[in-house]
Amino acid sequence: MKKSLEQLSCTDCNVYNCRTRSSQFPGFCLTTKDNAEHEITKDIEEIKQQLQGDDEDAVIARASAQVEGLFYGKLTRVEEIIEFAKRIGAKKIGIATCAGLIEEAKIFADILTAKGFEYYSVICKVGSVDKTDIGVLEEHKIRPGSHESMCNPILQARILNYHKTDLNVVVGLCVGHDSLFIKYSDALVTTLVTKDRMTGHNPVAALYTAHSYYKRLLQSETK
Repeated sequence: MKKSLEQLSCTDCNVYNCRTRSSQFPGFCLTTKDNAEHEITKDIEEIKQQLQGDDEDAVIARASAQVEGLFYGKLTRVEEIIEFAKRIGAKKIGIATCAGLIEEAKIFADILTAKGFEYYSVICKVGSVDKTDIGVLEEHKIRPGSHESMCNPILQARILNYHKTDLNVVVGLCVGHDSLFIKYSDALVTTLVTKDRMTGHNPVAALYTAHSYYKRLLQSETK
């Protein structure tokens, strides 16, 4: 279905002049056109000014750029998180882990200790509340008829808030649970592991194979 000019956005682009300014911006470029009646040039200037100071957003933006620029293609995600944490002055790292990745979380905790960080970890099943207590039907459990603790990302966030972590790291929280954790975390959040049980926690594999093994992803659904 053909889109109108107003509907076009970055995934419709093949130029990406925003990266290097070595070409021409397309007519629908979000860098040059106003968005939803908001003057984009004003937004760009305001954000640029915001990130030139010494407040938290500016420190985070510069630290992120430094890690990307200095270690591009050189460090693992684990190492990049450590470098980022150093640059924002984080001392205590929170680990919000899925129960299914607790062993990986333990290794990450050991790495943090080796690098001089303090850490505090919280598993997703903390609180041990049965799923039916929040209205989940018994037949919607993985194992109906048995106690099955719900994931409790809000409690995970609260506990890490109580312990005043400087940076929280998500280790494999479920889709949606990660959203709630990020919503209620006082500290800045980054992700080490994105859960995908079907691809060994490598969700981009489904995108790489969307035209072959996972072609069902591109099949239209009737409403």
